[in-house]
Amino acid sequence: MGSSAAPSSCHPLLFPLLFLIWAVVLFPSPTGAGPVSVPSISANFTASYLQFIDNSGAFLASQNSSFQARITNAKPESTSFYFVIIHVDSNTIVWSANRNQPIAKSSELRLTANGLTLYNDTGHPIWSTPRNLPSVSSMHLLESGNLVLLDGRNNTLWESFDFPTDVLVVGQKLRVGKSLVSSLSDGDLSEGSYRFVIGYNDAMLQWNGMNYWKLSMDKRAFRDTNFPVEYMVLNFTGLYLIGGNGLQIVIKVILDDSSDVSANSPYFRIVKLDQNGMFSVVKINVMGRSSEQEFRGPTDSCQIPFICRRLGVCTNGGSCQCAPAFHYDPNMNSGDCVPTDGSLALPGSCNGSSSNSTAVKYLTLRNDLDYFSNDFADPVVHDVSLSACQNLCSINCSCLGVFYSQVSGSCYMVMNYIGSIMIKSSSTDRLGYIKTIALGVPNGYSQKTKSDFPVVAVILLPSSGVIVIALVAILIWLRRRRRRWEKFADSKLGRDYSSSSAEGEMEFVSIPGLPIRFDFKVLAVATGGFKTQIGSGGFGTVYKGTLRDGTDVAVKKITCLGSQGKREFLTEIAVIGKIHHVNLVKLKGFCAYRGQRFLVYEYMSRGSLDRTLFHGEPVLQWNERYEIALGTARGLAYLHSGCEHKIIHCDVKPENILLHDKSQVKISDFGLSKLLSPEQSGLFTTMRGTRGYLAPEWLTSSAISDKTDVYSYGMVLLELIRGKKNSSPQTHSNNSSGTDSNRENVAPSSSSSGESGNRLVYFPLFALEMHEERRYMELADPRLMGQVRSEDVEKLVRVALCCVHEEPNLRPSMSNVVGMLEGGVPLGEPRMESLNFLRFYGRRFTEASTLKENMNSEQNQLMLYRQPTTNSNSSYNSFSYMSSQQVSGPR
Repeated sequence: MGSSAAPSSCHPLLFPLLFLIWAVVLFPSPTGAGPVSVPSISANFTASYLQFIDNSGAFLASQNSSFQARITNAKPESTSFYFVIIHVDSNTIVWSANRNQPIAKSSELRLTANGLTLYNDTGHPIWSTPRNLPSVSSMHLLESGNLVLLDGRNNTLWESFDFPTDVLVVGQKLRVGKSLVSSLSDGDLSEGSYRFVIGYNDAMLQWNGMNYWKLSMDKRAFRDTNFPVEYMVLNFTGLYLIGGNGLQIVIKVILDDSSDVSANSPYFRIVKLDQNGMFSVVKINVMGRSSEQEFRGPTDSCQIPFICRRLGVCTNGGSCQCAPAFHYDPNMNSGDCVPTDGSLALPGSCNGSSSNSTAVKYLTLRNDLDYFSNDFADPVVHDVSLSACQNLCSINCSCLGVFYSQVSGSCYMVMNYIGSIMIKSSSTDRLGYIKTIALGVPNGYSQKTKSDFPVVAVILLPSSGVIVIALVAILIWLRRRRRRWEKFADSKLGRDYSSSSAEGEMEFVSIPGLPIRFDFKVLAVATGGFKTQIGSGGFGTVYKGTLRDGTDVAVKKITCLGSQGKREFLTEIAVIGKIHHVNLVKLKGFCAYRGQRFLVYEYMSRGSLDRTLFHGEPVLQWNERYEIALGTARGLAYLHSGCEHKIIHCDVKPENILLHDKSQVKISDFGLSKLLSPEQSGLFTTMRGTRGYLAPEWLTSSAISDKTDVYSYGMVLLELIRGKKNSSPQTHSNNSSGTDSNRENVAPSSSSSGESGNRLVYFPLFALEMHEERRYMELADPRLMGQVRSEDVEKLVRVALCCVHEEPNLRPSMSNVVGMLEGGVPLGEPRMESLNFLRFYGRRFTEASTLKENMNSEQNQLMLYRQPTTNSNSSYNSFSYMSSQQVSGPR
């Protein structure tokens, strides 16, 4: 008995020790892995699916375990693994890192001081956070579902919320330019063909880049304001598009039973773009594991572009059958429809060559059928015949069909992809024609025409041959006569006859985002032969016209087509045709005819700002000036940050700010615009713009950026305040105690002495001096006769001076300018050290004005910058005299 007691007494210590050794040997801890369900992980961490297989690949959890970071597969039977964030109770994947590049079980995720990197099973990186992150200290999974990387001071360096996939959770912002992209299937998270995109004015669904639904179309969506959209967010009450620096609701969708969904409720709400192209808000009951759609778009499934596959007709919310003259492909299970006639086939992939060497035949659709994209895209051309419309499609290998309106002669093209056909939702006379290829006919129509021509009959019947030859001769004579008449007419209208070619004009049809193309005869009739000139600019003359439907338009004839003329024209129509904003002039269409280029804009009844502000009667009131300043700022803010690519106007001036009824203000003339992708530096090689509005960086070979437009806007703002050109002479008394606001209208002193009487001053310098003395009423247009308060003038003066800082990085963005004018952003304080250059501008302005008066010559050159002869602590560059042509660039 005694001998057996010893082992028994060792039992409580021996077995735990043996178990610990056994566990360590068989299940070694991963390097830096740490325990599961921790809310944060420090750097130098490695994880893989195999290391956490008992916990479904999870290695990180939010504080209340609502969300987990996992390496897992989308379906149990799948061998494709992803790094994901998952909502635990509903088992919903809300984010995935490597959706297009799945990994194997043994692949690793590593967190280092450089960021987060996912490697495949061969050790090659296939996904990572940006490689230029500052030193990463830790990774956290927040209770919101947001995965963040932090530095040692807990500053956020990167977050998954900025890179959404196909799901949004409550509180996650989907910003302008971002999108949700559908997955291919439940088991394959790869990106599909559907996108939900946040635009500047709306949110929209797209299939292969083509719109098919907008949020504002839904009857439950209400538009509150016209502010530019900044982001979309889902909260416990509804779905919102937000603008106005995050303070204004643009569009809202209030959801039912919102009180049931809160932070502490058993419900979980998400926004989802599913694999079939349906956008929905889903409320998930995490207790009963049930879900319901609270909102969906589009409500009619037949509006989804590929709901019935290719050329399937959708009826009754999803019932599919092939369009007439088509049937389901008997050789494939794809569900696509193909021509019933076995001698015809749908066009194959476009390899860059046109299809005019192949026999093309168009199959007509029923007159009650339409295509989804027709309601979201403008026709490629107006006022053409059906045959001309089809010919345009025939020579374009990317065109798969056309829809043609007999009433307007409008031609719509189906490009690159063709989806399902839908029943017409509105009364339209559009008829559809699907392009097919005749199999086994290599030379197309030309061969058919040659083979069918009765050559033998002509040879056997000499009289018939004579008749044919005579008819051909008459046709040739008539054609040459018409050309001579057209050439004579062209010379009368100042048109270049020799520079046109059919091929050269046809290239404009293939420009992405092309607006309506007008026939030259339509514009000639609309403008009465280009008689009523309403303006002119750097690249052309503008005429007023009225289209056949009674719409007034402004037709701009491009007259300065030098070596860059064609490029400028293509840039303008490509840029303006794609963007729409309440403060930007809309490009309605264009015309290319016999070497000439015309742009057709919406008509602005009050003309340009310079006419109204400097010469108009009655005087422009202060509240109107303020609305013009705000509208112009909003338009520029959209160009700088609301478009897919940053657009720099490069010629902001009163002549390019147009006014319409009810105080509408719009920016025009994008002939000088430059498109910048985020990767581009913004350097230009030629100076553009107008003297008086050019930023200093134009003269110093510095980078030209959106801050260049900010400078020009500041100069325009000063002219709005004063009611005169900044460069027009005014007098400034040395009596600093004086308050005579009318003194700017006193005749300038020829002596320009700063010590006696009055001296000529440059108005931006005068504004700076009055700002320093807080005498803002000295700057207001005297014609307003006290109808403006000092604090109102101060607001615009401070904004303007901030905009004209010499250093571009000190100027506010146009979005911040909008915020300052609206009151959502505190007013900036002008930096004196960055405004001293105005003193040298003012000095040279005074010298040049006096010299010009003495010389009485329009060729006097204005020296903008020059190192002062007196001692100065400033270090401004020295410039020689520059002519207005050198400063302004080609006009």
